Amino acid sequence: MRFAKYHGLGNDFLVVDLRSASAADATAVQAPEAVIALCDRQFGVGGDGVLAVLPSASADARMRVLNSDGSEAEMCGNGLRCVVKELHDRGGLRTPELAIETGAGRLTCAIDATGGLAHSVTVAMGKPRLLRGEIPMSGPPAERCIEQPLEIAGASRPITCVSMGNPHAIAFVGSRDEAYRLATTVGTLVEHHAWFPRRTNAEFACVKSRDEIDLIVWERGCGITLACGTGACATAVAAVVTGRADEGRPIRVNLLGGSLEITVQPGLSGVAMKGPAIHVFDGELDLSALQPRPR
Repeated sequence: MRFAKYHGLGNDFLVVDLRSASAADATAVQAPEAVIALCDRQFGVGGDGVLAVLPSASADARMRVLNSDGSEAEMCGNGLRCVVKELHDRGGLRTPELAIETGAGRLTCAIDATGGLAHSVTVAMGKPRLLRGEIPMSGPPAERCIEQPLEIAGASRPITCVSMGNPHAIAFVGSRDEAYRLATTVGTLVEHHAWFPRRTNAEFACVKSRDEIDLIVWERGCGITLACGTGACATAVAAVVTGRADEGRPIRVNLLGGSLEITVQPGLSGVAMKGPAIHVFDGELDLSALQPRPR
């Protein structure tokens, strides 16, 4: 079974095109124990997750996001750009626009290509969801969580919560260094906080100007990650709704692995994410030869 290794700003994945695979092979490579072994950076290939590309009755293809801990995420912005590049460049779908079915719905992706190869993808990420019941999180389901104090490790910190098809809790801080320190020390506590029944991604953001944000992400199921597309979108939305940035204007979001361009559409009617996708190498999987990490 062929796989392709990709990254979006250092957020790296094994992309496995299962559109014509046998049912047995497709099931085997998506099993949690196989995903964990494949993503192990010492005993496997290494990656933040496995992206399974599957047939779709409503779009050009369906993407399933399997985190490195074997859990499934509803959506992954960086991963989606990688899947679109794979389908465009080598998957027989050489059109300037693709529609991909995800756990967050059917998303349209516009491709910038040079010499027949995609170099960046702009994803129409859909409307952000701000109600507690949509995120989901505890509390009155029809209310928003905007700058609400969250008790973590004996301290209270205001957070704003947004769903981009997956949950995000965003805290604004004074510097990039503070953002990194908090992500590494309390990120896991935010992820597993009782407010979030499906856990959450945790973002720690420093607003440099109304057009630029530094961001460190603790990704649900992965930990500190070099980039998170949905996290960048959620953070831009949180900056707009708290008055730190403006809708309708591109916002540069700087992550550990590079920058994304995020535009929050007027009236929170949608979010556009533009960024690169890089093919690293190809390989072949022999699932029978996978060796799980010794316990």
